[in-house]
Amino acid sequence: MKMAILVCNTFFVDHLMGALKESNIDYFTRWDGAKGKGHGTEPHLGSGTYASTNSVTMVAFEDEAALEALIVSITKANTEIPRAADRIRLFQMPLDRIV
Repeated sequence: MKMAILVCNTFFVDHLMGALKESNIDYFTRWDGAKGKGHGTEPHLGSGTYASTNSVTMVAFEDEAALEALIVSITKANTEIPRAADRIRLFQMPLDRIV
């Protein structure tokens, strides 16, 4: 089993939701208004010069084929986002258990 954490600027949440839909994934948990800064990107702090925030979406996968489909969809969605710093990030990790 695997877990994916997806992070994007809230402006691009529609791209992320489209990638989930395209991958037939209708299960996720999303946190909007997350603040932070990635490598080589501007901060997203919700105020001042850096008024934007991020959206964090978590998806647990029992079937790795669904994860692979999502990776393809995210890669495709990122081609529609002009600035590399604004692209959707997918962090994959092992998932030991779902209770």
